[in-house]
Amino acid sequence: MKLVFATNNPNKLKELQNLLGDDIELLSLADINCNDDIPEDHETLEENATQKAEYIYNKFKLNCFADDTGLEIEALNNEPGVYSARYAGVDKDAKANMKKVLKNLEGESNRLARFRTVISLFLNDEEYQFEGIVHGNILESEKGRDGFGYDPIFEPKGYSISFAEMEMSEKNRISHRGLAVQKLVKFLLNYK
Repeated sequence: MKLVFATNNPNKLKELQNLLGDDIELLSLADINCNDDIPEDHETLEENATQKAEYIYNKFKLNCFADDTGLEIEALNNEPGVYSARYAGVDKDAKANMKKVLKNLEGESNRLARFRTVISLFLNDEEYQFEGIVHGNILESEKGRDGFGYDPIFEPKGYSISFAEMEMSEKNRISHRGLAVQKLVKFLLNYK
């Protein structure tokens, strides 16, 4: 089965292709010659995921899915949430985003957080959504060199290392995106 993943993020693409295996051929936006600035202007992860997937499905007439992910920090009233990618500005600078989170949490003892991913799948004129959540804590400083986004400051519950210190296979097994994709893959393998 061929599916378009509505992203320009090579890290996400690599991570998801690793999870999907050989049963599903994953196409990027570049593979379908989509250079559009896909809208993402809603207030929830669910709405943004739907908006992106629906845009590709309607314009290119291809089955596709899109995701939206947010880091929700309890002490910051679940910020940055839907604004995670652009928390420190429209440049979507991961380092600046992490720096802003750490500054906002200075002196805060409650460092509970969760990553949440919502995937919207448009398949043969129907929409399906899948959610993955991983709980953890925000570290005092960055640790690790792998991963992307907030991975260096997020320590998943039950671990003493950050996402950025984990092997990709381990992270994929427990991550928010990994859990949502596992639900997506299970659905696709049973789809008739």
